Amino acid sequence: MTATPTGTSTSDGTAARPRRADALRSIEAIIAAATRLLAVNPDASVNEIAKAAGVGRITLYGHFDSRATLVQEVAQRAIAQTEKELAQVDVDGDPRDALGRLLETTWHLTHRFGALVVAASQELSPEQMRRAHDEPFARARRLLERGRAAGEFRDDVPIDWQIIVIQAILHGASAAVHRGEITADAAPTLVRDTAIAALSG
Repeated sequence: MTATPTGTSTSDGTAARPRRADALRSIEAIIAAATRLLAVNPDASVNEIAKAAGVGRITLYGHFDSRATLVQEVAQRAIAQTEKELAQVDVDGDPRDALGRLLETTWHLTHRFGALVVAASQELSPEQMRRAHDEPFARARRLLERGRAAGEFRDDVPIDWQIIVIQAILHGASAAVHRGEITADAAPTLVRDTAIAALSG
């Protein structure tokens, strides 16, 4: 019986698994590298991503037929991961404490994915981008409404404006960390305290 080269199939197809395992590892390495690079630079090139993943351009294009396809996959994974982690945040109890927990978790996600949102906006449709933000916005809105009803948050400005302020604080903190103006360890507390102070008025 002749030995079968790695990655080729025998007559019953049982030898194809090593190649599949290698392919899956390559795909995960490419996605991880793309996520890291795009979080810092939304214009990161295919060459930069392939180098960071430890693969060649040909290998990358063997899995993703274009940069746009890769960015779409990375963005969809980031959206799914964001929703999964935010859904696990305890938003019961005191509205200020609940919002504080939500803000800290959101900060970590914002910092992790950073400028990826810019890259995603270039490749995903406006409808896809809107859907990606719908549930996080709705979760924050529900907390703000509960806090306003309890007298914890000011109600003399539109809730939409309060959400915009929260977003600005989150993205501003992430940018400040990248510039070295504050540390990543200090950022969650700064985000939480600054946002709640702005909401309390």
